[in-house]
Amino acid sequence: MKIVDKTLSIILAGGIGKRLHPLTEDRAKPSVPFGGIYRIIDFTLSNCLHSGLRQIMILTQYKSHSLNKHLRDGWSIFNPEIGEFITAIPAQMRMGEEWYAGTADAIFQNRYLLERSDAEYILILAGDHIYRMDYAEMLKEHVNRKRDVTVAAMPVPLEEAKDFGVIETDEEQLIRRFIEKTPRPPAMPENPNCALASMGIYIFNLPVLLNVLQEDHSERSSGHDFGKNILPEMVEAKKNVGAYLFGGKSGRVSQDYYWRDVGTLDAYYQANMDLLMPVPPIDLYQKDWLIRTYHGQFPSARMVPSSEGEVGIVENASLAGGDVIIGARVLRSILSHDVRVESGARVEEAILFDGVRVGSGARVRKCIIDKEVRVPPGATVGYDPVLDKKRFTVSENGVVVVPKGYTF
Repeated sequence: MKIVDKTLSIILAGGIGKRLHPLTEDRAKPSVPFGGIYRIIDFTLSNCLHSGLRQIMILTQYKSHSLNKHLRDGWSIFNPEIGEFITAIPAQMRMGEEWYAGTADAIFQNRYLLERSDAEYILILAGDHIYRMDYAEMLKEHVNRKRDVTVAAMPVPLEEAKDFGVIETDEEQLIRRFIEKTPRPPAMPENPNCALASMGIYIFNLPVLLNVLQEDHSERSSGHDFGKNILPEMVEAKKNVGAYLFGGKSGRVSQDYYWRDVGTLDAYYQANMDLLMPVPPIDLYQKDWLIRTYHGQFPSARMVPSSEGEVGIVENASLAGGDVIIGARVLRSILSHDVRVESGARVEEAILFDGVRVGSGARVRKCIIDKEVRVPPGATVGYDPVLDKKRFTVSENGVVVVPKGYTF
C-alpha cells in the first residue's frame, strides 16, 4: 500500500479572517476569490489531488456557506465507494460547549474521526495559502527518516520572518528550536539574510498526534495552537521532530518555490498582482499540475468597440469567462467572471470580482471591488484618498476595498 493511501489530510478552514475584512464579511477566508477564477482553497486541494491524496477532511466554522457551495460545485470528484472523499466538517462541539479554540483544538474536537480512520499518518494543512507542493515527497521523507512529526519549512528574509514560526535545525534536519513570531528571528547559518520559517504544514504519526492533542487539551493555560504550543513544547522535550525543505527533490512540480500567506489585504492584493508579471513567480501553466476550480457556464470574454466606435485597450490583464470590455481601458488588472466595463471607463491595477459593472467614464485604480458592485458612470475609486477612506476600507499600502453589493 502506498504511503498516500495510509494518509488522512486535514485542511484547517475555520478562521475568522479579520485581516481580510471586508472580503471575509460574508465568506470564510479559504473561499475568497483569487486570480480571477480560483478560490484560495483550490491551491491546497489541488496539491492534495496531484499528490495522490484521496481522503480529505476540511474543518469549517465561520461563514462557511460560500466554501461549502464551492466544494460541492467544484470538488465533488472523488468516489466514496472506494474510500475517497472530500468532506467538510463543521464545528460540532463534540468535546464540550466551545467552538474551535485554536488549530490543535479544532483537530482535538474531531479526534473520534481520526480514531475511526485507517490512517497511519495525518497531514495537517492550512486552507489559506497560495503555493504548489508535492505532499507525497514530504510523506516519503517523513517515513524514511522515521520521524514522529515533520514540519515543512522554507527560507524567508529576516525582516519577514518575524511574522512566522522560525525553526533551527541540526545537520540531520532535526528541529532543535521552534520560536513562534519572534521580533528577532535567528538567521540560517548558511544564509545570514534569511531565517527558516514554518509553512504551517505538518505530518504526524497518528498515535503521536492523539497523544499530544490529549496532553494539550488537559493544559488549561495552552492556546491550543500547533505553532504556539504543541510544536515548541515537543521540540523542547527533544521529540523526533524534523524539518522538510519546501521544494524537495520531486521533479513532478516545476520548482517555482512560491508560497504566500494571503492573510492581509496587502498580501492578498500583491499575490494577485504577481500573476500579471511577465513571468509570474508561480507557475499556473504546468499541464500536469493545474489548479482545479469551479468554472460556471459563461461565454468567452469579449472586447468590442463602443456605440460611438471607440476601441478599447486591454493591456497585461487577466480576463475570465463572460467579461465584456466595451471601448474601455483595462490595464494591469484581474477580472473575474461576468464583469462589464462600459465605454470610456478606465480600470487600472484593480481586482474585480464576479458580476462587477463599471459604468461609462468611471475610473477605478489600485482597488479590490467585491461581487455585484455597480460603479456608476463617471464615479472614481482610488483617486481621492480622503473620500475613499470615508466610504471604504483602505489598506496600509493604499489598496481600496469596495465591499460586496455596495451601493454608491
